[in-house]
Amino acid sequence: MTGNASSAVPPTVKPAPATGPPAAPSGAPSTGRLIGIDLARGLAVFGMYASHVGPDPSVGGPVGFLLESARGRSSALFAVLAGFTLVVITGRPSPRTGRDGRQAAGRVVIRGVVLIALGFALTALDTSIDVILSFYGLIFLVVLPLYRLRATTLAVIAAAGALVLPQVLYVVQQSIYDGTWSDRVIAWDPLARIGDSDGFTGLLFTGEYPVLTWAPFMIAGMAVARLDLTDAKVRARLALTGGALAVVGYGGSWLALSLVPQARTVIADATDGGSASSAWWSDTVGDLTDSTPPQWLLVAAPHSQTTFSLLGNAGVALVVVAACVTAAYRTPRVMRMLRPAAAVGMVALSAYVLHIVAVRVLGTEDGSMSALPVLSGYIAGAMVFAMVWTRHFRRGPLEYLLHTATRPARHIR
Repeated sequence: MTGNASSAVPPTVKPAPATGPPAAPSGAPSTGRLIGIDLARGLAVFGMYASHVGPDPSVGGPVGFLLESARGRSSALFAVLAGFTLVVITGRPSPRTGRDGRQAAGRVVIRGVVLIALGFALTALDTSIDVILSFYGLIFLVVLPLYRLRATTLAVIAAAGALVLPQVLYVVQQSIYDGTWSDRVIAWDPLARIGDSDGFTGLLFTGEYPVLTWAPFMIAGMAVARLDLTDAKVRARLALTGGALAVVGYGGSWLALSLVPQARTVIADATDGGSASSAWWSDTVGDLTDSTPPQWLLVAAPHSQTTFSLLGNAGVALVVVAACVTAAYRTPRVMRMLRPAAAVGMVALSAYVLHIVAVRVLGTEDGSMSALPVLSGYIAGAMVFAMVWTRHFRRGPLEYLLHTATRPARHIR
């Protein structure tokens, strides 16, 4: 979340000042945690719950609006926070070097491989959920070489990726749909044979979260992790940057769809949804049914894999991160009330995986308003579990297993 990973911060991170966020729960590290990041991660988990077990946004009203706001944007927030975690592992505020750096890189590689395997295992449960972990695992491996870069350089790379890679993905996808080269690649792909899927082709290009267009989110998170989030001015600039990106992304899409002749008509005809009037921000435009028209690059629907969607979703993620960290440093009373949500963020990987297993066992996939109590139950259950667990243990159960799996990296010289 990784999708994600353990949010425990190694001792190299300076402890929060005494006037900062509330202390970690008893039994968890009292220093070295950014509680605001845990809160943001917890909110991302709840957003994923809303997308998977909550009512369909078509129910309308305030509930429908909130549910639609969570779609796609919660997974983007996860990706940004996964990039934050990568930098935590490899050294924050300064990257590790020498043997420590090699061992940290080794832990990231193992983590990525484990997440890929776990993602395929959860996909094999055959729920309707598009499991994100395999995509995150591969993105970890793809962006790892960037871990020593400064915040400014990482931000430039993320921005360039958001501007260029969606167009590259469009060209690649068109060549896949119009040709047969991908079939030959898949036939030789051992991951495709093991998982009965499109293997790396699906992870890179054709899946719900293609690495090509989701890597910029993680790189943006790496840039955020390089910032001094204890500085109020830095947090303010982060929030303003996020707000500007959201306006450019969603506003730019709305303007483009309004100015380009017949754009909305073409998009509506190419999807299984209704009107394309909300394609500048909402998934209600529907999924593409056949070929992808060039006009699709003008939409900003959360899962559309376009430049506008990347900019808008990244902007929302940055605003949420800035708000959560600010709340942790400036409003300790509010944070005490939000502590259960932050606790979920501390065990985000476990909370994410367990909810997919619960969906498989309970069959709680209902798009009507009757799903609202179910969603509330999932959120309440996650908070109770997280509060009890983090009171006694430093890591969540799956976070601990993931940490254990990375221990062989200690033998890297």
